[in-house]
Amino acid sequence: MSNTATQTPQRSIPAPNRLWTLMEARASTEFAQWRLAKPILDRLPAGEGQPVLVLPGFTADDRSTFELRRLLRRLGYRTYGWKLGNNVGPTKRIAEGLDARLLEVAAKEERPITIVGWSLGGIFARHLGRTYPDEVRQVITLGSPIRMQQGDPSAASAMWDSLSRFHDGVKVAEYFAQDRPTLPVPTTAVFTRTDGVVHWRHCRTARDEQAENVEVWGSHCGLGFNPSVALVVADRLSQPDDRWTPFRPPLWAIGAFPPQRWPVGPLRHT
Repeated sequence: MSNTATQTPQRSIPAPNRLWTLMEARASTEFAQWRLAKPILDRLPAGEGQPVLVLPGFTADDRSTFELRRLLRRLGYRTYGWKLGNNVGPTKRIAEGLDARLLEVAAKEERPITIVGWSLGGIFARHLGRTYPDEVRQVITLGSPIRMQQGDPSAASAMWDSLSRFHDGVKVAEYFAQDRPTLPVPTTAVFTRTDGVVHWRHCRTARDEQAENVEVWGSHCGLGFNPSVALVVADRLSQPDDRWTPFRPPLWAIGAFPPQRWPVGPLRHT
């Protein structure tokens, strides 16, 4: 991801710890765990055909989100890839294609869409949520550096800089403006403190009555096939359309998440 500014000014945050960057290869182990966890994942909260648009991270394409989309289909959701090839950043083609893809899916489904965005895909997802609130049910981001500022480095800065000549300056300003308003739809920001691509502090949203942060264990490159992430996504998708409550894992899964302050009140799970 880039070092472009987003949201409100804050102190400069360094690149992620080099140890975590070197350990991003552990995503292959997470993928093996994902496969082993299939019997459990297939028993996550089921859907009733609700539509989900899944956006890939920087330099990735729809193949990277295949496992998550396949799981959600098994659980009863209608899933869509973005069909824009590799995510090389906010080019004019990608920016216009994103708008068109969301409107296409919304027209086909005739109901608001949940958008799940991984890394840079999450920044795009939040922009769509702001631009088309009537077409977006909620936004879920996975390791998305939504609070980066100008000058903040990441492990992907060199790659971003090499592609920046293809980016549309107007679109970059729209996606990374510092004074963007609060998201008008419910949002869940999933992050990991052992992220080796972007610093985890960039990946948390400002909390309010319909915005939350959920921490998981894992790597940046493994978030799309992380069993804990799957639990969060399935839980968020299974909520009634007219009632959003913060995530809290079922008792049997508490140990699958790092210690954190869960919302008080009775569990929604059965």
